[in-house]
Amino acid sequence: MDVRQLEYFLAIVDHGGFNRAASALYLSQPTLSQAIQSLERDLGSSLFHRIGRRAVLSESGAALVEPARAAVRSLELARASVGTVRALRGGALDIAAMPSQAVEPLSGLVRRFAERYPDVVVRIRAAFTPRDVVELVRTGACELGLLATPGALPEREVTAHPLGEQRFVLVTPPDGPFPPGRPVPYADLSGHRLIAGQRGTGMRTFVDGLRERGVDFTVAVESEHRVSILPLVLGGVGLAVVTDAWRDLAERTGALVLDLEPRAVLRIALVSRRTELTPAARACLELAAEEGETPEADEA
Repeated sequence: MDVRQLEYFLAIVDHGGFNRAASALYLSQPTLSQAIQSLERDLGSSLFHRIGRRAVLSESGAALVEPARAAVRSLELARASVGTVRALRGGALDIAAMPSQAVEPLSGLVRRFAERYPDVVVRIRAAFTPRDVVELVRTGACELGLLATPGALPEREVTAHPLGEQRFVLVTPPDGPFPPGRPVPYADLSGHRLIAGQRGTGMRTFVDGLRERGVDFTVAVESEHRVSILPLVLGGVGLAVVTDAWRDLAERTGALVLDLEPRAVLRIALVSRRTELTPAARACLELAAEEGETPEADEA
């Protein structure tokens, strides 16, 4: 068994099959299949069930995923420690991020990181809930994760690095039902149609909490695609409760952004693995610490 075989195995897992993995790795499918067959012989167990053109993880394959990621990350760390990546003249940094926080503070952090370390490729993976972010970091799929939560920051499986808070705000069309410049009390949302995110997110938890407070609204759209929120609002489909991370983008598109009262926030943090990090990940954490709280956190 060698690390290259493990990298091939993980590529099949991450890309959902042999064909896509072979394309991503710039290999022929027979070459990839032979490497996996050799790995299976070494382990004495099949890693995938071949169902037509599909490859489904076997029980043995599922058990290998996390150790394989740890082995590959360890090799990346070793290479980084002795190679040009040590001076951040190459390599990559994998970051998992929830949708709203990918707007801010992630875009600002990545911009500053790219200015300082232009030769490091930043790869951003989507994660829809705090649990998704923690799992991607804990299992080694990503080195860092950016999450938002209304409760305590996770500390058991990962290390949390607080970045401040983001306030909940209301996004409406420019000719919406509320005047600009004045906070909107929760109760005033009664009778309106809201655009909500999927369950498990802090934004959806907040919206569901409004109903528990007796606010009688209608969920017009429930969407996992945050990019659809602003077009839906501007199209008159409904109002949206989002975090302050969306303020600049929403206002630039012509939407009206209003504070909600009483004030409620999400806690924002970068999370990292508890094991040794690559120089790129350490540099990103140091850069975030240099910046302190994000502007959105200060406004919140």
